[in-house]
Amino acid sequence: MAETRDVLFEIGVEEMPSAPLMNAVKQLPKLISDGLDAAGLAHGEVRVVSTPRRLAALSTVATETEAVHEVKRGPAAQIAFDADGNPTKAAEGFARKCGIAATELIRRVDTDGREYVFVEKDIPAAPAMPLLSRLFEDVIANLEWPNYRSQRWGSTHETFVRPIRWICALLGSEVIPVSYADVVSGNTTRGHRVLGPGEHVVSEPAVYEQVLEQAGVLSEERRRQVIADGIAKIEAERDGAHVDTPKKVLDEVVNLCEWPTVLVGVFDEEFLHVPHEIICESMLSNQRYFPIYDAQGELTREFVVVGNGRPENAATIIDGNERVVRARLYDAKFFYDEDLKVPLEEFRSRLASVAFQEKLGSVLQKSERMEDLALAIANAAHIGAHAASDAQRAAHLAKADLVSSAVVEFTSQQGVMGGYYAKAAGESDEVADAIRDHYRPRFAGDELPEGIAGCIVAVADKLDTVAGMFAIGEPPTGSKDPFALRRSAIGILNILRQRLQCGYEELVDAALANYAEQGIEFDLGATAAAVCGFIKGRMEQMARDEHIPADTVAAVSAGSVSSPVDYFALAHALQDARGNDPETFENLATAFARASHLADGSLGCEVDESSLETAELELLQATDAAREQTASALAAKDFAAVISALASLRAPIDRFFDDVMVMDDDPGVRENRLKLLNRFESVFTDIADMGALAKK
Repeated sequence: MAETRDVLFEIGVEEMPSAPLMNAVKQLPKLISDGLDAAGLAHGEVRVVSTPRRLAALSTVATETEAVHEVKRGPAAQIAFDADGNPTKAAEGFARKCGIAATELIRRVDTDGREYVFVEKDIPAAPAMPLLSRLFEDVIANLEWPNYRSQRWGSTHETFVRPIRWICALLGSEVIPVSYADVVSGNTTRGHRVLGPGEHVVSEPAVYEQVLEQAGVLSEERRRQVIADGIAKIEAERDGAHVDTPKKVLDEVVNLCEWPTVLVGVFDEEFLHVPHEIICESMLSNQRYFPIYDAQGELTREFVVVGNGRPENAATIIDGNERVVRARLYDAKFFYDEDLKVPLEEFRSRLASVAFQEKLGSVLQKSERMEDLALAIANAAHIGAHAASDAQRAAHLAKADLVSSAVVEFTSQQGVMGGYYAKAAGESDEVADAIRDHYRPRFAGDELPEGIAGCIVAVADKLDTVAGMFAIGEPPTGSKDPFALRRSAIGILNILRQRLQCGYEELVDAALANYAEQGIEFDLGATAAAVCGFIKGRMEQMARDEHIPADTVAAVSAGSVSSPVDYFALAHALQDARGNDPETFENLATAFARASHLADGSLGCEVDESSLETAELELLQATDAAREQTASALAAKDFAAVISALASLRAPIDRFFDDVMVMDDDPGVRENRLKLLNRFESVFTDIADMGALAKK
C-alpha cells in the first residue's frame, strides 16, 4: 500500500464574480477526483476552499500508483494462428490493441480447457508528482465559465475567467510543478489585500487554512457563519426586528468578501415614503445591502452592509455606504415621483408600442383580451357583479406600469408598482390589490393572489399567454418554454382549484375566441383540444406529485370530471378507497376491464328484463341503483359517496361473470347480455376508467 500525503492545489486570481465562482466550486471536486481516478492515484475526499481571489482544493493522495500485473485473454489459439503457426489477422489485431507485437503473445490453456493467446504486462508503480502536475494543468484548462467571457494575460493564449496571479501546489511539503499562462506554481499564497497583503508561505497543506486566516482570509463556511452571527446579533438588539436576506443575494455577499464585518447603516427618513419594494430592490440588487424590518413588518431606515476592510474602520465604511445608498434611493424616489404625474390611462395607451409577441400583437392588445377574458372567468366562477367589475377594471390597468420609469428600472416590481399607482389614482383597494397580485404565483410555492379579483386577472393573464402560443403553433417543447407556459398552467390550476373552483375548458374557448376576433387564423377546435390537453397534462403531473399513483390518475383522467377542485377530490377519494379496501377495487377493476372488452356500444343499453336470469337481474338492479347514487353524489360533490356507489357493483358483476355465459349461442340472449354490460359500463363513463386500475 503506497504512502499517502496531503495535497493542496490553489489557483489565485483577480477578484472573480460570485456566480462563476460558485459554478467553479461545483466543478472542481469532480474534475480532480475523476483525474486522480484516471491516473490510478488513490485519494481521499476532495474539499474546496474558495474566496473571491482563490479557488483551492485539499485532499490526501497516494505518493505513487499501485504496481499492476495485467493479464488479457485474446482469441482462441486455433483462430490466432494458422496451420503453420503463423499469427493470423485476429492475433495481430489483438496484439496491436495491447501495444505489443504478435510474436510476444503467450499461448496457454484456460480454465475451460481450451487454448487461448494472452498478453501479460507488469505495469510498475508511477510517482504521483508528474501525474499531479499534468492533472492540475488540465483542471485549470477544463474549468468552464458559462455566460462569462474568459480573459487572456501574459504572452500565451491560455484563458481563465480572471487573470491568474499565483498557483500554490503542494504534495506534503514539496512543490508540485504546475505552469499555466506564464504563471508557475510555488509554496506561497496571498492574503487579504488590506489585512494581510503580499505573499505568505504555506509549508504544507495541513496549515493552509491557518495561514489564510492569519492573513485575513476566511473560508466560505466561516464567512457565511460570521455574517449569520452578525445578523442574528443585530436582530436580537432590535427586539423582534428581521433582516431580509434573500438566498441569492446572501450567497453573492458571502463570495464578495474574504474577511466579513457586519455593519449597520441608516438612510434618510424621506425614503420611507417611497414604496418599500423599490427601496429594498435598489438596496439588494444594486448594492447588496440587507433591509431591516421592525417587529410589525414595517421597513426601517436601517440596513445591513457587509464590509471587507479593517473592522476598526467601520465608521468610515458605514459613511461611504450611506453616501452610496442615498444616491441610489434618490433615483428610486425620482422614478416614483415622476410616475405619479402620469395618469394610468396614459401609461396604458403607450402599451400599443410595446410588443407582447411578434405574431400576437402588442401588450395593449393583450390588455384588451385580458379584460374580455376576466369577465368570462367571473361568469364561469359565478362571481358577483361587484367583484367581476373590479376584476375587469384591474385587467384593464394591469399592464400599465410596464412603461413606468420605476418598472423599467426595477423590472421585478411590475404589478407591484401598478398597484401603488392605482391607489394613488383613486382606484379601489380591490382593483389596486388585483393589479399588484396578478403575476402570482410566480414560482412553485409562491402565494396566490389575495383577492378574488386578483385571482381572476391572474388566470386571464396566464391563460391568454398559453392560448396565444398554441394558436400560433408555438407550444412548449421538451427543452424550450420561453414563455413559461408550464408554470402558467400550474398557476391557473392552483387558482381554479383553491380559489375560483371552476373548470378550464370554457375559459380556453373564451381565450381563443379573443384571438380569433383579433384576426389570428388557426383551427379553433384543434387548438382548444391541444390547450386543454396541455393543461390536463399539468394537472395529471400535479396529482402524481401529490403521491396519487399513476394508474389512479389515468383512471380519473379518462372520465369527464375536469374541474381542478373536483378532479383532485375524486382522485384522492378513489385512492383512499383503494387503500382502505384494495381487494374490492382490484376485483372491480378486473371485472370492469372484462366488461369493457366485451361491451358493444352499437347495441345500446336497453335491456329486455323478461328473459334475465337471477344474476343478470341483480346486476341490472344494482347498476340502475348505482347510477342514481352516483348522479346524486356528483351533484353534491360527495366523491367518497361516488366511489362507494361504484364499489357496490363489485359483488353483482362478479356473480354475473361466475353464473352467466355472455357470448351465448342464441344471438338474442347474447345481445341482451351485451346491452347489460353496456349499461353497467355507462355508470363509470363520466367518472373513471376503472379498467386502468387493472393494468399492470
